[in-house]
Amino acid sequence: MKWVNLIMLDIILGAISLGLLWAVMTVGVFITYRVLNIADLTVEGSIAMGAAIAAKGITVGLNPFISTFIALLGGMVAGLCTGLLHTRLKIPALLSGILTMIALWSVNLRIMGKANISLLRMVTVYSPFEKLGLDKTNSIILLGVLCTAGIISSLYWFFGTEIGSAIRATGNNPHMVRAQGINTDTTIILGLVLSNGLVATSGALIAQSQGYADVQMGTGAIVIGLASVIIGEVLFGKKNFYTRLISLVLGAVTYRVIIALVLKMGMPANDLKLFTAVTVAVALSLPVFKQYLAPIKKSVKGVE
Repeated sequence: MKWVNLIMLDIILGAISLGLLWAVMTVGVFITYRVLNIADLTVEGSIAMGAAIAAKGITVGLNPFISTFIALLGGMVAGLCTGLLHTRLKIPALLSGILTMIALWSVNLRIMGKANISLLRMVTVYSPFEKLGLDKTNSIILLGVLCTAGIISSLYWFFGTEIGSAIRATGNNPHMVRAQGINTDTTIILGLVLSNGLVATSGALIAQSQGYADVQMGTGAIVIGLASVIIGEVLFGKKNFYTRLISLVLGAVTYRVIIALVLKMGMPANDLKLFTAVTVAVALSLPVFKQYLAPIKKSVKGVE
């Protein structure tokens, strides 16, 4: 019985470590999906781009922290491309993201030179923590906590500034923002740049944790991000902006724990994306279900 508990603990700790890294991506998805009210599919290309840049940089001898920073810049450039397509060329936001995502497939292959790069036995951002005596999982958890705490604090401060408030207002009421003399094209571009920078950073951290970067690792990333956002908001609430940011991290971790437990219960790995899609669809449909159930509740109360 004791070894069973140890196995479950290892599974949960592994899920938490991975969830913290995906939480960085979830925050990026939140900025476009909730703050800007845009469904940005650039995410599926920029997360793989971050992994590709970091892996290539590490294999050619760059410091892993510098490689991760360059991955951040690469993601910001991807977001800039989507923003320019949408604001300057007037291409719909969804289609702009799809075009950039498709282009990034070829770009990522160019960066890596092949479909995947191995990082086994390479120095990564987790190596300094491992030198302190921590194992790989605990090193990932520690760095993940530090990264998410820093990102949440920085974003909470940024979105309280004049520029950050303008970005938030653009998603809520762009007509009102334009009436105040603010260029909404600029705020949209800034939001997309910030979002995809975080997504690429997440990709770089994930690639270094799993020991390889693959051109296909971004497939389904947007659905995972949305699932984490919805789970976080439903389970942990959204009272104010700060608690919403914290709920994103908790939602990403919860999603990964759920996936780990579902796999442990025997669900085939091939059904994971179906499970995620159904989870997101049900979560997004909750308001509709509540509308249907409201008249039933009233009638039951009337009978009582």
